[in-house]
Amino acid sequence: MLKEKKMSFKGIVRELREMRDGIGSISRRGIEGRHWRGSRTRSHIAPDVALPSQLFDQGQWANLPPELLLDIIRRVEESETSWPARTVVVYCASVCKSWRDITKEIVKTPEECGRLTFPISLKQPGPRDAPIQCYIRRDRATSTHRLYFGLTPSEDESDKLLLAAKKIRKATRTEFAISLVADDFSRASSTYVGKLRSNFLGTKFTIYDSQPPSDTSIQPNNNRASQRFNKKQVSPRVPACSYSIATISYELNVLRTRGPRRMNCVMHSIPISSIQEGGSAPTPKSFPHSFDDTNSLSAPSFKSKDLNFARSISSVSGPISSVSGPISSVSGPISSVSGPICVDSLMLKNKAPRWHEQLQCWCLNFKGRVTVASVKNFQLVASVDPSHNVSAAEQDKVILQFGKIGKDIFTMDYRYPLSAYQAFAICLSSFDTKPACE
Repeated sequence: MLKEKKMSFKGIVRELREMRDGIGSISRRGIEGRHWRGSRTRSHIAPDVALPSQLFDQGQWANLPPELLLDIIRRVEESETSWPARTVVVYCASVCKSWRDITKEIVKTPEECGRLTFPISLKQPGPRDAPIQCYIRRDRATSTHRLYFGLTPSEDESDKLLLAAKKIRKATRTEFAISLVADDFSRASSTYVGKLRSNFLGTKFTIYDSQPPSDTSIQPNNNRASQRFNKKQVSPRVPACSYSIATISYELNVLRTRGPRRMNCVMHSIPISSIQEGGSAPTPKSFPHSFDDTNSLSAPSFKSKDLNFARSISSVSGPISSVSGPISSVSGPISSVSGPICVDSLMLKNKAPRWHEQLQCWCLNFKGRVTVASVKNFQLVASVDPSHNVSAAEQDKVILQFGKIGKDIFTMDYRYPLSAYQAFAICLSSFDTKPACE
């Protein structure tokens, strides 16, 4: 034990990197060949199947004293603050149950630390002070939009993918399916997180979440759609409902006057009290599970060093989603839960731009984050009644800003009380065609 304590910090991190390959090989040899042979699987996702304790060797790090383990993981978390180096924190949560519990205790929410670590961080409110800066890349050929973490695109295209959305045109509406990965947008997938749906004119959008808001009990609507839904055809890991969490409305431009779009957002899952002094926004702690994984330890298998944000930790319980093998398809529509969740929901409105006489255009101060004029550019601030006692400084604070910086590249900066998922969905509504609003 004294020898272990004397090991350098760099040596501990290096061994963590090496451990992931050994853990993954156990999972592949012991499970994949026997249970999922002949099925479409990804080698870097291990099935969530209980492993007999005698078949799974947790290694020499599993029995470290809690005090030493706490110190190791805390030092790792404090030193690796940006991606891709922060992947080491994910490795810590993938070692064994004791490491996972300590990591969950140390890693804070984005509101507290301003950093994104696990997939559940995308559903949690952003920081209150400085916004989290991201950018969106649009691919017209595939009708996809990808959200990356970072100020601007890097030259080597090694930026961390956070969320991806695929535009689906239907006869009477447009939908954006949102996923944790960029190659699977099926609602039967474990990586599916929600969708954005528009009306026929593209003037009203509804954001749906695959999980209910935190600490809220909601029952699905007993409508015809839910009656056609066959529960036996869906994996228990896949949410059976879509929860309406926000509504976005664009005002009609009846007179066809020139000017920016006017939009309003009603955040059904966020109360107005969240921006009042001492208030807080709903913060989910984990993805929903309909199974007990406390006695099951799945070993993650890593294919390469350049790990996907979601799949690299897909087999860790708690704040990290579990991924099973092939999931049966859904034959009928999934039921939705609509209607406001909060009595006094937070309302957002776009900040009114000013007319610049010399430039002859409408202008907003994006603080250098937007460089190309576009009708899609906007800033959202809180729209509150004076009776709610919200300070003027809080009302002037930009909660979400979105704008163009190049061909098919847009920046997205968000902060508390919005989450990355909510902000991304709001920005996606700006991409849809709105002939009646322009």
